[in-house]
Parts: sequence; structure tokens; C-alpha cells
Amino acid sequence: MKSTLMSFGATFTLALGLLGPATLSLAGPSLASDNTAALRDALDGASRPDADKARDAGRKPADVMHFLGIGPGMTVMDVMASGGYYTEVLSLTVGKTGTVYAQNPPGFLQWNDGYYEKALSERLAGNRLPNVKRINTDVPDSGIVESSVDAAITALNFHDLYNDKAEDGIKALKDVFAILEPGGTLGLIDHHGDAGADNAALHRIHIDLVIAAAKQAGFEIAGQSDLLSNPDDDHTKTPFDPSIRGKTDRFLLRLRKPE
Repeated sequence: MKSTLMSFGATFTLALGLLGPATLSLAGPSLASDNTAALRDALDGASRPDADKARDAGRKPADVMHFLGIGPGMTVMDVMASGGYYTEVLSLTVGKTGTVYAQNPPGFLQWNDGYYEKALSERLAGNRLPNVKRINTDVPDSGIVESSVDAAITALNFHDLYNDKAEDGIKALKDVFAILEPGGTLGLIDHHGDAGADNAALHRIHIDLVIAAAKQAGFEIAGQSDLLSNPDDDHTKTPFDPSIRGKTDRFLLRLRKPE
């Protein structure tokens, strides 16, 4: 379980795919169909771990990438990359001409006997994802030039940070805002929580709180999607409950840094 005391650093990954039918998109992305097909082929390729492929049904990486407008040649960040599932998706999406920063705060890498450190190191061993650069610091200490990143993604991380201390959640969003170029995108995925519920204990968050925090950090809400929704999740169980693990009802926001 991710500690609520850990620094926010979950990059927002951008990818290609088909825009889901139940998606609200303002100023939506326009991506070539041949790029979408190429990404789907790459995601199904033999070099990608089978464990990642097994998670795709619940995560719909190609669709998420398309919704966020990520494509070849971009510079992107996976904020709080954990073991790197989205890092690899981003790597395949931006291709040889793109760059992916896989960011994890130092303390996070030591969680559970260094689980994420080992997982990410194994994923990147042998330079198998040559367009990926590891960032083992908090975002402000990364050395990345402000306004130089096209897009970022953070997945299933924001609830812990915000629920522990709302001010920390807003600051974390501001840190990502600073490195994004004007017009850049932050994709935020998290578990739906109900208003009035003990969402801190449930490891969930109400979407309205996220939207308010994003606006306080300076972002515009450029789109909201239910690509990752699951009506069978009644929001009363934690994401670690075996009955819904990997299948929680999730929201996907596309946040935009104004030009």
C-alpha cells in the first residue's frame, strides 16, 4: 500500500487509442489512426511483460493515451511511476524520438522492502526502454526545466496524498504544473469515492475534490472520461479487496495548463 506520507510524484502518461463512446472531451485530441494501430501492436508485442498485458483490460492503456493526446515524439512524465506499468506504455507511445521521465520520490522506492525499486529496475534492465530516464527525486528536485514537458500522468496516487493533507495535494499538482509547457496535459486517474464516505480509509476520493484542487493549482479541466468506470463497484470497498482489485470504478481527468 502506498504511504500517505510519501511525496507526490506520479507522472501523467499519454497514449494513443480509440476515444471511448462515453467520454466528455473539450478540445479533444486528434491522433492519426495509423499511430493508434501501431501502439496497439506494440502493446501486444512479445517484449512487453505478460503481467502488464493482464492488467490492460482494466486500464485500457491505448484508450487512455488517446484521450490524453499523447503521441510520438513527446516528452512526458510518469509521476510516481511505481513499478513502471505506465512508464512502459508511455515509452511505446512516444517512441524513439520521445522521452519519458519515470519519477519516484526516494521514500516511495523503499516501500515494502524496496518493492518498487526492484520492479522498476528489472523493467529497465539492459536498456530495454532506451527512451526512459529515471528520476529518483521529488518533482521540484528533479532538475527538469520548467515548461519543458508536454504531458504527464498520475494513476491511483492522488487520493492518498490529498486525504492525508489537502494542501499537500494542491502543492503536488502545482509542482507538475510548473514543469508542463503551456497547453500541456496532466492525466489524473483515481478511484471514485462517494461524498460523505470515509474515503481516506477506503483509499478513494470524490471527483469534485480533485477538480477543485486542480483549479486551485492553475489547471483547466479539459476533459473527463468514464473509460475506466465500473458500475459494479459500489465504492464501499478498498481497492485491495479481492472482489474488485484491478476493477474499481475510476475517473479519468485531462487537466490542461493554460497557454
